[in-house]
Amino acid sequence: ELGKFLRTRRARLSPADFDMPAGSRRRTPGLRREELALLAGVGVSWYTWLEQGREINVSTQVLDALASTLRLDRAERWHMYVLAEAVPVAVSTGRCPVTEELTEILHSLDPLPGVVTDARFNTLAENEAYHDLFLYWHSLPCIHRNSMWCTLTEPTARDKHPQYEETVRQQVARFRAAYARHVGEPDWEEDIRRLSILSPEFAELWARHEVAEFQPSTRTFIHPVAGPLTFATNELQVPAAAEARLVVYTPADDETRKQLPRTRA
Repeated sequence: ELGKFLRTRRARLSPADFDMPAGSRRRTPGLRREELALLAGVGVSWYTWLEQGREINVSTQVLDALASTLRLDRAERWHMYVLAEAVPVAVSTGRCPVTEELTEILHSLDPLPGVVTDARFNTLAENEAYHDLFLYWHSLPCIHRNSMWCTLTEPTARDKHPQYEETVRQQVARFRAAYARHVGEPDWEEDIRRLSILSPEFAELWARHEVAEFQPSTRTFIHPVAGPLTFATNELQVPAAAEARLVVYTPADDETRKQLPRTRA
């Protein structure tokens, strides 16, 4: 996993980015291993072993040099450190528990739609406002209870969500970032396998090895009764439940706030 990530990061750079001549025998895009090792100040053999996934000791100073040379952003840098086992890896405890206190907080947010999800985008709990907002989202029965699955596998999702492509790319990138702590775990591997078969879009995005962290965003959903509704999305981490987060949708304009009551079942 680390080797694949490093190779995709190398491929998006070129010698010209570092004022280096490209040479006449270059057959593949991006930096060569030798060029990256030179720029980062590490041994070629050592870097080759790192990409091959060999058991070697990796210092944070060397990882810092690679991250700077590869021009990784904060999410990509953290992802590389986790894959290189340079930070503690969380031990999975299965499905995150939702406490009574968290459930009370979630329902007190109504009429704001709210949902508690885990790192795989499974829906752990939702309030009635969230349930009503997405009551008509599916053209087929929902069996996944997972927002990423519901976006990628619902045939009408693109028509109901103008920011569909941006949302899907962000979800897959966040899923990839979280996956670094769960490589080899059956539930995660099965999700990846099934999604890769069911959704060519997921398979293409997964192969990019893009990673991302949460960024507040504005999302619009086309509701069959209330029409276009635009929300600002925010997340709150839930310390009591490992890797769980509380997602809240707040009306982003007066029209959405006015029409929101029309979504109620």
